[in-house]
Amino acid sequence: MSAPPLSNEACLATDEMRSDAERVREDRRRGRGSALNRSGRYEPISRESFDDGWDSLEDLPPLKTQVQEERARTIITRNESPDLSFDRSINPYRGCEHGCVYCFARPSHAYMGLSPGLDFETRLFAKPNAAQLLERELSKPGYTPRPIAIGTNTDPYQPLERRYKLMREVLEVLDTCSHPVAIVTKSALVTRDADILSRMAERNLAKVAVSLTTLDHKLSRTMEPRASAPHKRLKAIQVLSEAGVPVSAMMAPIIPALNDSEIEAILKTAADHGASEVAYVLLRLPLEVSELFRDWLLRERPDRYRHVMSLIRSMRGGKDYDAKWGERIRGRGPYAEQIGKRVSLAARRFGLNTRRKKLDTGAFIKPQKGGVQLDLF
Repeated sequence: MSAPPLSNEACLATDEMRSDAERVREDRRRGRGSALNRSGRYEPISRESFDDGWDSLEDLPPLKTQVQEERARTIITRNESPDLSFDRSINPYRGCEHGCVYCFARPSHAYMGLSPGLDFETRLFAKPNAAQLLERELSKPGYTPRPIAIGTNTDPYQPLERRYKLMREVLEVLDTCSHPVAIVTKSALVTRDADILSRMAERNLAKVAVSLTTLDHKLSRTMEPRASAPHKRLKAIQVLSEAGVPVSAMMAPIIPALNDSEIEAILKTAADHGASEVAYVLLRLPLEVSELFRDWLLRERPDRYRHVMSLIRSMRGGKDYDAKWGERIRGRGPYAEQIGKRVSLAARRFGLNTRRKKLDTGAFIKPQKGGVQLDLF
């Protein structure tokens, strides 16, 4: 005879007890989004820290960001997703120090044998030959230019960029070649490259989307701890707009019962700072992200846990996530439709999306150097 299903209260308590046992100590993970660091799903052995009664965990130091340089062989990633407006992208870095707990890119760290949890935001990879590879790939015979998206997986302007400057090198190549680019970022560091972006925008070759999830500094600090504060992102929109760069406000993600009440306020404030377009993405919880986000909810917003998850599942066919094309970005059901209508009405009220900026692909100039010669082994 099978056991009866657990009640919602029992499930909540079970999740909480399990998470408490698995969480990395708070003083070790200060300034990080995730509290968990389970082994990657492809690893044959699962490793977790636990206190054996000898206070051994007290000896562990605070987590520091580690960076490993990766000699990539290619830099332009292709996709055929019908949900996306681009078919190619560039990621100068793997992992992201911003530590956004909801980041849908976290599961990609499992391919590196690392955890999508704390490893994703503390064990990073940089591709120092990104610009050289880009020049090489753009110079290939038969290359057809289309806008390259940057920042669709991990943020190209995360803190690591201050040291490596890979994004600026990539933009210099694209500027020289008159190749169009669309950037998504949560970092005010993007304004450092306003000179290049402004030159490119004059030729209709560049646009930027600044991701705004909330105007609440406290919520932002816990949910996306090392991303730029909301007021700095708004300032970045203003600086870029004044430099002639088309800027979009990207509400990504919209989380029901957490930040969806801010939709109108965020879009109005973004428009007041110079944004001309708006887009949004409903919260996505693929693979390990679901557990990480639920653990965060239990830590930071326990009173909203059941309500938030209930609404999420109402838009995902009863599951935490549904990867079905056509629905994974916007969800489905009455609540999802309501969110879409609110964004649309607010955009119209504040003068956003009156004209969609289409980047020019006809000015492309193929690089003359022919790129770099890669090692055979």
